[in-house]
Amino acid sequence: MLVRDGSSRCPEHKRVEARAYDATRGSAHQRGYSVAWQRARVAYLSKHPLCRAHEAKGDTVVATVVDHIIPHKGDKEIFWDSGNWQPLCKSCHDHKTATQDGGGWRRGTAG
Repeated sequence: MLVRDGSSRCPEHKRVEARAYDATRGSAHQRGYSVAWQRARVAYLSKHPLCRAHEAKGDTVVATVVDHIIPHKGDKEIFWDSGNWQPLCKSCHDHKTATQDGGGWRRGTAG
């Protein structure tokens, strides 16, 4: 398919590329998102319930994601450093991952 919108890949090939990457990146548990992480996440969000990005704009939105400010890229020390965490809503987290973290899981920088 000829791509005319400035993209490097057509939607079909983007999906194929994403599936191929998913097959090699390991499960969430293998990437550190274990039961211990789920407990830490719940505790953190109970203390920090609002999306930091929305708060900065004067809005009030519930946070649902604990974001790694600096992507951990598998580094356990960075992963577990709560000083590197921030509460975000899913929309803000997805936007940050796509624009600041090099595309997140698509680029191997999930945070």
